[in-house]
Amino acid sequence: MAETTAAYAGNTHTADLAPGSLITQDGQIQWAGLLIGPGTPFAVDRSGLTGWEDLPDYDASDADRPTSHGAWPGSRYAKPRKVGGTIVLMPEYSATTEAVRALRQSLALLDEERWLAVRLHGEILAVRARIAQRVVPTDRGFATQGTSKMSIQWLAADPRRYVVNEQVATATAPQPESGLTWPLTWPLNWGQATSTGDTVAENTGSAPAHPVIVFRGPCSMPTVTQRVSRLRLRYAIDLAAGDELTVDTAAGTVMLNNTASRRHTAMADSSPEELFLLEPGRTELSFRPDGGGADALMTVRWRSAEW
Repeated sequence: MAETTAAYAGNTHTADLAPGSLITQDGQIQWAGLLIGPGTPFAVDRSGLTGWEDLPDYDASDADRPTSHGAWPGSRYAKPRKVGGTIVLMPEYSATTEAVRALRQSLALLDEERWLAVRLHGEILAVRARIAQRVVPTDRGFATQGTSKMSIQWLAADPRRYVVNEQVATATAPQPESGLTWPLTWPLNWGQATSTGDTVAENTGSAPAHPVIVFRGPCSMPTVTQRVSRLRLRYAIDLAAGDELTVDTAAGTVMLNNTASRRHTAMADSSPEELFLLEPGRTELSFRPDGGGADALMTVRWRSAEW
């Protein structure tokens, strides 16, 4: 176990690494740059994790019926997810100090969220979370051998669990068909459009996902519409060649070239960014800018989400 313990020296375990980038087998947990589970000095107790596969708590807007039984069903919104577990500290005695320091630094009270990833049955899911609790009994075993059973709890403000691989869909601005070629010959050939401006985003999970949408110029009035729900994002802005308007629907931000907010350019028929969700399944999207050239591009990025 000396080789795995040595990996916990230094500060790399505090870095917000890509979710699941350190995981190599089932049962392992990656918290930022700290790996927990089989093959590490930090074993997971047989009781496992709590709150990982559970549905999160939620608030409901149900309204009681004043003159009848029951209530009118309202919307339900999930609360932050609490994930907890018991970790058994089992380093080699000579490496106890490094392992304890790694725990102190990675399991600290920080304002920024980190990736918490878990692999079970070959599947890795991840949440953005912060440490909510760390209980390490300093009993005789800890004092003499460096072993301890510690309790850890994470709090994920966004309760959805995400696949680690980000998916991407693109669409260029619609281009007209070439039209008929003279002299006419039968059967008539109207040509084929080089771009329809349509694309599909598929959320393979069980929870709605917030996409990040990037419009790239040259185009005016960049617009994307969900063809079934008719939800739409439309902005009164002219994008020059190379300009990018980035819409983060989870954060509700609209940024031009990652420097200046342009949320105020949203048109009256544009939906609130936070409501532009990719529901489980396929979502057909249409990119319809005004005056878009052949180089105008819409890129949609998302991670499929699970409850």
